[in-house]
Amino acid sequence: MTTIEPLIAAKAESWLNSNIDEQSKAEIRALLDSPDKTELIDSFYRDLEFGTGGLRGIMGVGSNRLNVYTVAMATQGLANYLLKCFPNEEIKVAITHDCRINNTLFAGTTANVFTANGIKVKYFRELRPTPMLSFAIRHFGCKSGVMVTASHNPKEYNGYKAYWDDGGQVVAPHDKNIIEEVQKINSIDDVNWNKNDNLIEYIEEDFDLIYLNLVKKLSLSPNEIMLQRAMPIVFSPIHGASGKMVPASLKVFGFENIHVVKEQAEPDGTFPTVIYPNPEEAEALNMSIELGKKIGAELVLACDPDGDRYAACIPDGKGDFELLNGNQTGALLTYYLLSKWREHGKLTGDQFMVNTIVTTELIDEICKGFEVTCYSVLTGFKNIAEIIRNLEGKKEFIGGGEESYGYLVGDFVRDKDGNSACAMVAEIVAYYKTKGKSIQDVLAEIYMQFGFYKESLISVTKKGKDGAEQIQNLMSGFRTNKPTEMNGIKVVKIVDVKESKIYDLINGTESELKMDKSNVIQFYLEDGSKISARPSGTEPKIKYYFSVNEKLPNREAYQAVQESLDEKIEGLKKYFA
Repeated sequence: MTTIEPLIAAKAESWLNSNIDEQSKAEIRALLDSPDKTELIDSFYRDLEFGTGGLRGIMGVGSNRLNVYTVAMATQGLANYLLKCFPNEEIKVAITHDCRINNTLFAGTTANVFTANGIKVKYFRELRPTPMLSFAIRHFGCKSGVMVTASHNPKEYNGYKAYWDDGGQVVAPHDKNIIEEVQKINSIDDVNWNKNDNLIEYIEEDFDLIYLNLVKKLSLSPNEIMLQRAMPIVFSPIHGASGKMVPASLKVFGFENIHVVKEQAEPDGTFPTVIYPNPEEAEALNMSIELGKKIGAELVLACDPDGDRYAACIPDGKGDFELLNGNQTGALLTYYLLSKWREHGKLTGDQFMVNTIVTTELIDEICKGFEVTCYSVLTGFKNIAEIIRNLEGKKEFIGGGEESYGYLVGDFVRDKDGNSACAMVAEIVAYYKTKGKSIQDVLAEIYMQFGFYKESLISVTKKGKDGAEQIQNLMSGFRTNKPTEMNGIKVVKIVDVKESKIYDLINGTESELKMDKSNVIQFYLEDGSKISARPSGTEPKIKYYFSVNEKLPNREAYQAVQESLDEKIEGLKKYFA
């Protein structure tokens, strides 16, 4: 039998004695009466907190679960903070949701609590992708916004992304201040539930055209698209919110031969055709690839449920498709954008790009080659948005992204945008096709010029309270017993982002890291390899990011160098197994 701490029992009892619905009370009683207290502990041992993706968790009853009450308390805290930040001002917020179970319930609850606090709500009539919520905040002059989604998490999850007035997800100090306001709400009964429907205004479909007109302006090769407009493209929203907007984005770019995977076209929060609704998982793209083979597609695209992440598959020349990872598509987008900007005479020295510290350093090398500044920030697209905001009016943002299939072109959105990214990847395929080149050819050219970089990722899941402690113990171990070699290769530098330290193991010196603190440790090896260890901010996981590189002397050496890099990655993975 699992023992239960008095504080957890007290929190469960406080919920039971509050003004919640009878069904929720019955579920709490069942947890309290169960001989196995594991579920009770996991449901009440902490309050959900804002991580890199906002508020996210398994749906169910309890303070550590996503439900009407945790959503309402988060919203009350956010409302209180908005009222403090913008006194004597009209405050508007934008709200939308994707396809997940309970999304209209949670989005409606969010809207009701805001209006109960005198805050006006711009509410999307229908589900829409995350980037459109980000754009709506800027377009309508909102002070904040909420996207109800759990992104690519399994169907049991839901979440709540909070945004600020620039259209980016909340960052310091707002994120911590909002948490403090939420923590001041000692009871569910402290939430103002007296909604005011008169303060809700609906965002209708005509808003789509405003957004799409800006997407259209991103295109850099309209003539090449015209030549390749009949190029067969397959797209799947994986039952999510991008089913209308990605095809529409492709069409405004000029593509006409678009095939949507019908079995995955309709929104469905149970995601019946996939194990995980994550385009990073090859299994989620099986139906898309099958359709791609059937119609002879030049490109297969897919998005996650809230439409901010994208995936791209290209023909491998052997009758199948190759899934490009986020680093590869990020490098392609970076190289193409900078090439076209230079071709058009638009690189004046006042432009910049952004990536994250766990994204391939190939992007940094490409930017150096074009003499364009590339800023590296902490994981989480909110940090990319913050750089854009800080440099607004000073420098021009071209594009940027992160390895987890997220990219942004242009700055009218301040989050990763699967709609415009899909359209731009299609443009890249079309552009190089007119030059007689495949995407494999272009990648080889990039590798020969800037270095052959290859990355891989391990995600280790540790569930529940015990799992969270195990993850923290792993990170503590790296700090107290710093490794000096991995797989026989010397560690020459360790960057501890949490401790704001850079350790030079060759010279035995320490220096200060000028970056916001985060629980990340990076190991730099003598051969140029880099390994990053980072607990997830939204899931019970620790992630290990591997990056290795070698020179690619010529196209003929591609396979041999790739195999050498694969072997090196597998050797390094064994160290963390």
